[in-house]
Amino acid sequence: MIEDFLEHVLGGRTTEVEEAVRKAAAAEIMPHFRQLAAHEVLEKSGPHDLVTVADRAAEAHLTASLTALLPGSVVVGEEAVAEDPAVYEALRGDAPVWIVDPVDGTRQFVNGDPAFCTLVALAVRGELLASWTFAPALEEMAIAVRGHGATLNGRPIRSGSPAPGEVLELATSHPDYTTPDQKRALLGLQVDGVAPRPCGSAGLEYLAVARGALSGTVFSWEYAWDHAAGLLLVAEAGGAQTTIAGEPFRITGGNALPFTAARDAATAERIRRLLGGA
Repeated sequence: MIEDFLEHVLGGRTTEVEEAVRKAAAAEIMPHFRQLAAHEVLEKSGPHDLVTVADRAAEAHLTASLTALLPGSVVVGEEAVAEDPAVYEALRGDAPVWIVDPVDGTRQFVNGDPAFCTLVALAVRGELLASWTFAPALEEMAIAVRGHGATLNGRPIRSGSPAPGEVLELATSHPDYTTPDQKRALLGLQVDGVAPRPCGSAGLEYLAVARGALSGTVFSWEYAWDHAAGLLLVAEAGGAQTTIAGEPFRITGGNALPFTAARDAATAERIRRLLGGA
């Protein structure tokens, strides 16, 4: 059923979605890159949770363009949910959902670091169908379509498997975003042969896994806009993901955390066990 829906919904429109993402970035994000005034950067829940005029304008732009491409669809965007948490419930409904993070890596964006991206994923009834990861300052566009693989700037990518004995380089949640139990789980990564570090833009960390440049990610929060695009990208590149409970991560929420996405299933399982998974 999902495959039939995929063909019906997308049917050659991946290029149109790509163009919509590129246009939003060109019109609403890049003019503010390294040009932000102090009053154009605000805190939401605290100093680690920033929003800029670019985030809000890009999400509004994408909301209009994406729903026009697919009548009857809805958008679950980071900034819309910040204004009205009930918007998130659309992930559990029957309408096709565009999951949008207009600027993933807002702190990097604010600091003038080019390592930020726009994330868009299309899902229906909790199933991911396609995703777009666009880093405009790096000129990188990664696209994944369920059952059809992953590409970066038009070329297929594969995550591959770490070489035997290779140190596992992992991007992990910052301690500020973890509960005491999650902190204890992350301590399991402090072993020989594993090199954890705090993550940057979640979307670009997932892209690094998908292209085989990073062993895996370990995250302790589950907002769909941070993970949906990247999880499909990793899966279509040949990677794997699992929660600490050994279950697939659900974009609709209610997951056992932390969870991992990795270059292959064996690596994902190794990470899960290091985190204390049974």
